[in-house]
Amino acid sequence: MGTDREKLVVIGNGMAGISAVEQILKLTTKFDITVFGSEPHPNYNRIMLSYVLEGSKTMDDIVLNDLNWYKDHGITLHMGTTVERIDAEAKEVVVDNGQRVPYDKVLIATGSTSFILPIPGSDKEGVVGFRDIADCEQMLQAARTCKKAAVIGGGLLGLEAAKGLVQLGMDVTVVHLMEDLMERQLDHQAAGMLQAELERQGIKFKMGAQTKELLGDNRVSGLRFTDGTELEAEFVVMAVGIKPNVAVAKASGMEVNRGIVVNDFMQTSLEGVYSVGECTEHRGICYGLVAPLFEQGNVLAKHISGVDTPPYEGSVVSTKLKISGVDVFSTGEFIDGPEHTVIANKDDWKRTYKKILLKDGKLVGAVLFGDITDSTELQKLIKQGAEMTDELYESLMGGGCCGGGAKKKASVETMSDEEIVCGCNGVTKGTIVDCVVNQGMTTVDEIKACTGATRSCGGCKPVVEQILQYVLGDGFTQTAKQGICGCTTLSRDEIVAEIKEKGLQTTKEVMNVLGWSQPEGCSKCRPAINYYLGMIYPDTHEDEKASRFVNERMNANIQKDGTYTVVPRMYGGVTTPEDLKKIADVSLKYDVKVVKVTGGQRLDLIGVKKEDLPKVWEELDMPSGYAYAKSLRTVKTCVGSQFCRFGTQDSMGMGALLERKFERLDFPAKFKMAVNGCPRNCAESCTKDIGIVGNDGGWEIFIGGNGGIKARLADSLCKVKTDEELIELCGAIMQYYRETGNYLERTSEWVERMGLEHIRSVVVDDTENRKALMERIEFALNQVTDPWKKVLNDDEQRGKLYHSLEMSNQL
Repeated sequence: MGTDREKLVVIGNGMAGISAVEQILKLTTKFDITVFGSEPHPNYNRIMLSYVLEGSKTMDDIVLNDLNWYKDHGITLHMGTTVERIDAEAKEVVVDNGQRVPYDKVLIATGSTSFILPIPGSDKEGVVGFRDIADCEQMLQAARTCKKAAVIGGGLLGLEAAKGLVQLGMDVTVVHLMEDLMERQLDHQAAGMLQAELERQGIKFKMGAQTKELLGDNRVSGLRFTDGTELEAEFVVMAVGIKPNVAVAKASGMEVNRGIVVNDFMQTSLEGVYSVGECTEHRGICYGLVAPLFEQGNVLAKHISGVDTPPYEGSVVSTKLKISGVDVFSTGEFIDGPEHTVIANKDDWKRTYKKILLKDGKLVGAVLFGDITDSTELQKLIKQGAEMTDELYESLMGGGCCGGGAKKKASVETMSDEEIVCGCNGVTKGTIVDCVVNQGMTTVDEIKACTGATRSCGGCKPVVEQILQYVLGDGFTQTAKQGICGCTTLSRDEIVAEIKEKGLQTTKEVMNVLGWSQPEGCSKCRPAINYYLGMIYPDTHEDEKASRFVNERMNANIQKDGTYTVVPRMYGGVTTPEDLKKIADVSLKYDVKVVKVTGGQRLDLIGVKKEDLPKVWEELDMPSGYAYAKSLRTVKTCVGSQFCRFGTQDSMGMGALLERKFERLDFPAKFKMAVNGCPRNCAESCTKDIGIVGNDGGWEIFIGGNGGIKARLADSLCKVKTDEELIELCGAIMQYYRETGNYLERTSEWVERMGLEHIRSVVVDDTENRKALMERIEFALNQVTDPWKKVLNDDEQRGKLYHSLEMSNQL
């Protein structure tokens, strides 16, 4: 390292400090940089901790700057090391291991710590905060052994923690002191809608409750509230707030109030020492959100590098939250008072809400729920103090889900260059435009590699694509061409088109004619081609068992001990005493280890030996439940109008009818349905591929729901009045998905890729096309047979698959 360069010591290896370092590196090379971080990890994205908790991402996935990045930029990194104080006289930082490191400039970015309620029992085992990866690991460990959890705090962090724990299978109750969730970001209306949506996702709530003490001996066993009531909990997450981590500042004699006091250039009271992020107090405010720390870091980087910059004058705070498929946004003032003019629109049909507050005719705040398309534009207008006009009113309220028109796209033309596009990594519109104009970048992946935009949560990808489209015009290709696997450069649509055009009949023929790089294909492409051939030629294609996954070849799910599970059909989740007795008798006869009630309202016989499978099917004499296949799994139902006093439609009857009609047909991925007899949603239609809700006037159809790792609420497609319309629309939706879905693509992904409005135009609005789709699915259904009976009637297949000593598990 050059001795003529200034020594910059950064205390804190989190998002705020390293983001500021990234900005400094772009502006100057005059610093030798040393970074101290208390955690034993490189810089990672705390915003993504809930994804690590729920299991959809790993620690490696959320690392923002790996160890090679520090090395490549000549940065000395000390992990797992804490700076105790700054010795201003000696111009050295003093480390907990006794090391003293000289400095010319210091940047403090120590962030914040979880606030733990000072109540009896808060130090018991099983009580954690939710602030870093170590907290995540404790929560993951607890989920393996504990069933009931409580999350104290109904703010942003608390809801993220609750979401993750529910995804891990825990029974979770959010305990909140106030009557409204996220009361610092949402008004009463939006908070109520958010709570209702999260309750549908399985999170429980105890509102207006103050925790008095935590119960238990060494380990927590429950909570006692000030009103004397109690809640059982084997694990407790404290998410009641954060407090700035100011320990090093206090030990160094700096001016500290709630946070480390700084001026408009982020300078502390100690010469040559700066502070940014959650540990910082600027004009009396400590910010706990991401965007302000990037804005602070931008000003600090320019000032410390000797580049002219306007001072930091504070941030217009905004909050974007996407939890369990729910979009929420607020900015500026959001609680209306007598001084405000309120513009509001609530749509219970589409579960959207928009409120804009004016003061003296100027925009001062907004709340959005369900559709946050206008969030970027509103944030800019409120920051500018824009005056409301008829034209602006029409723009904001005349379109989108709340306005009744077609859903708008976020406007990138009107965004300023300073506006942050990627909140996770602090990437502005100007930075992205510079990459396109001056560095020749043309794809999202190139932008991601250069700036970090879209590499974390991915929520900014649509805006990045819009910026590329805006700058490049017709020169922008939305997605780079990718083959379905490494064996080919051909996409799904190209393969299907070639099969139809050339009349290809088998997977080997497809791979040979279309020039596969691997002559035998792979476990990704062989099942896909087999599916496409069956979809295109339902009457002539001979299913290729060798191209099926092992579960589909065996018509049962293999378990880790080599045994299998058997799930017979129970149409609409309804069975009979006679069938229950058969299941019990067969289970005893063949030594079934466990009989499990599934989430799809069926019985799962777990632990059947391979050689016993045909005999079990034969003696059950029930249809296959297809629990192993990419096909219609279940149609879940509630009791409905047959018995329930709230039911308005016969959900059990309709569920059984739909399941009998559409069973046995292959889909791109597993397919689940549900039918509710009323809007109370007991059958959980909101998380199914097709969800149906009965009402007094008929049925409402929802599509694209998913209750798995990537949870998604279903979108409302349409309402129908008759059973005949319902059946026809369900069939048309299924066939359109069969014909256009990528193999293994769930409808939750398919709906977002195709677009709800497009699907609606093809399936609902175009009645002729709907009838054609229905005719094609009827034709395909006429070709299918029950796979269990097929095996029983095929001695050769039965002997080959179920009595051989070995079986290939390549797929």
